[in-house]
Amino acid sequence: MATGEFHKMHGLGNDFVIIDARVQSIEMSPARAQMIADRKFGIGCDQLILLLPSDIADLSMRIFNPDGGEVEACGNASRCVVALLNQDLQIETLGGIISGKLSGDDVQVAMGEASFGWQDIPLAFAMDTDCIPLAWENLSAPMAINMGNPHVVFFVDDVDAIDMSQLGPIIENDAVFPERVNVNVASIADNEIHLTVWERGAGLTGACGTGACATAVAAIRQGKVTAPVTVHQSGGALTIDWSPGQPVIMTGSATYVFKGQADWDTFG
Repeated sequence: MATGEFHKMHGLGNDFVIIDARVQSIEMSPARAQMIADRKFGIGCDQLILLLPSDIADLSMRIFNPDGGEVEACGNASRCVVALLNQDLQIETLGGIISGKLSGDDVQVAMGEASFGWQDIPLAFAMDTDCIPLAWENLSAPMAINMGNPHVVFFVDDVDAIDMSQLGPIIENDAVFPERVNVNVASIADNEIHLTVWERGAGLTGACGTGACATAVAAIRQGKVTAPVTVHQSGGALTIDWSPGQPVIMTGSATYVFKGQADWDTFG
């Protein structure tokens, strides 16, 4: 029996099962991650987070979506890891180093610099990432940004009028995005952003940290808002600060829910 400890946390409702594999050995496969993340037959989460040693940072973080796929970065999870360990951290991810620090009751993370080259997103072929000349029904001409993972951002008059459950998976899996893509649809009022995210490999989510960062960067870059800006999602609000050539800074809450024990062998 391979029994181990896990922690359940969330950032604005974006919830995680966090396993510190530095203190307990666990083998993780896409199938096992998928079973743990299952809300009916597993523990249940939006992402499974595995903490490991790092040669270049305080620790490394592997991130698995509910479909078992491994992704490069997660802002909400980064805040939760800093809060869990209750210390400032340098976190190695597949998308680069994320720096996190405690900030009163919140956690502030430097998510690294945004990338805008078509190869960085990546896109299937060269095109203007500030205004991709494509449309999916009533969503058109998004900006593409890499925030350690790929995003497209659409600005609309009324974000609630967009059927993301229909359009999200279509855009996520379009052949123009060879590594799939996170889909952000936002509206702006009074220098504040209201955002809905279809997350690659996870679907509709109450909060997406990298999505909030990508959307804020797009809005600032296009002159729609000035930094810092508040980004509202159904799970709550984040504050995003950015200027060109600088890391994207995200500040928000991280909530501890409970600690548990599990026999990992039951998950395949």
